[in-house]
Amino acid sequence: MQIETSPQKRHEIEADVEIVCVIDKNLDHPWVEEKDLLTMAGFEGGQDETCLIMEKRRIYVGCDSLHHDDIRSAYAAAIRALRKTKAEHVRTGLYLGKCSAQNIKAMAEGMVFGDYEYDTYKTEKAKHPVKKVTISCEDFNGKSVDCDKAKGYVETSVIVAQATNYTRNIVNTPPDDMTPEMLALKAIALAEANDLECIVLDEKGLEAENMGAFLAVSRASDHPPRLVHLAYKPQNALYKVALVGKGLTYDSGGLSLKPAEYMVTMKSDKSGACAVLGIMKAVSELKLPIEVHGIIGATENMIGGNAYKPDDVLTAKNGTTIEIRNTDAEGRLVLADCLCYAQEKVKPDYLLDYATLTGACVVALGEYTTGLMGHDRTLKHGFSKAATNAGELTGTLHFNRYLKKLLKSDIADVCNISSSRYGGAITAALFLDHFIEKEYKHKWLHLDIAGPAYVEKPWGYNPAGASGAGVRMTVKWFEQIIKQAKKEEPASGH
Repeated sequence: MQIETSPQKRHEIEADVEIVCVIDKNLDHPWVEEKDLLTMAGFEGGQDETCLIMEKRRIYVGCDSLHHDDIRSAYAAAIRALRKTKAEHVRTGLYLGKCSAQNIKAMAEGMVFGDYEYDTYKTEKAKHPVKKVTISCEDFNGKSVDCDKAKGYVETSVIVAQATNYTRNIVNTPPDDMTPEMLALKAIALAEANDLECIVLDEKGLEAENMGAFLAVSRASDHPPRLVHLAYKPQNALYKVALVGKGLTYDSGGLSLKPAEYMVTMKSDKSGACAVLGIMKAVSELKLPIEVHGIIGATENMIGGNAYKPDDVLTAKNGTTIEIRNTDAEGRLVLADCLCYAQEKVKPDYLLDYATLTGACVVALGEYTTGLMGHDRTLKHGFSKAATNAGELTGTLHFNRYLKKLLKSDIADVCNISSSRYGGAITAALFLDHFIEKEYKHKWLHLDIAGPAYVEKPWGYNPAGASGAGVRMTVKWFEQIIKQAKKEEPASGH
């Protein structure tokens, strides 16, 4: 689907169908031209409610407000509804709120998301009749925006939305077809397509890096592990950022075996790694002035005679010894070694990790919200603001010294699970904190995406299954720190 902007008035654009938003259920707005027909059809204008009046070649969609996330969701709903028609060319005008750029981007993102469906394994493929959308640079209230700027906003948002859908596709891929080796090949293909540097470590490479925790998790799998290190290095980069993603292509729980119903959807345990791939795709295509390193720990957690066991003591890359009391707390072991690798090899200005780490985070914040944790309040606040502006939900969970004591081990430096059933999302992050060096404590942010990464029902503009959690908010945060850095640059001249 091609999305373009046009300086023409809405009525001057020839198209099969026009998308019209009904804001705050107000059918009396002058742009609502078929109020009587809408009323007769029972259309009330609730958020994402649609009504197609084909004889007038208009589809109306409800939008609670001009807030960008309502606009994003409404346009996704409109495109979804039009997928049932044969309309190939769609037109619409702008709905500008407090920030023109934000709403234009939201419209384009919503349309890309509304056209998404994961149908790789279906015999009957999804229909995508809409080939082109033309957005008039005229607001429905008669205002207009600079068309060149609007075009740039649309192009940026389409790149980010497509990177999000790219992430969704990888997360949704079943474990037999997305093994650690296949995930590494996916990363190599991305590197070749987007001119990224790429290093892949196999088992021998992991052994050479002394990644004892990572290797232990992979022992019982027939599919060998892979560490992937992608790098995007523009000239004159303002920052150097390392992103670390948990890539459990399948998690059975290991010898601490999950109940059968909990194993379903465990293909999604690679969502952190997939988010990193999606971010790398977006950053390189947007050509942002930030050096970004994406580091992925890809493996399976399986059962077998060679599986690591409760009571084992593992040695991580930084020499920390770990007592294992539950083999289903495996993601933090992989992340521990990958975080050590990132600090040693990259020496970043910022260090972020993404993981479907704990069910406890879903209990604390619900299915739709990412848990943010770290030591630096300014970093957490800034990232949370970026997530809100991107349309992703976050909640901050705070560290405290009492919870950290619950990871104490009598026989090793640290235990891989807490001695309490409470505060599991925070204690998992505090376990990772053992592997963050002092100089990086205030540069590190942990994102537990266990809730929003994979939900088995549609929500807003997200389909059932993978959402691509983490991609949009990270790109928005990059834009935010770039803007801040440019403000802080010393003025030239005398």
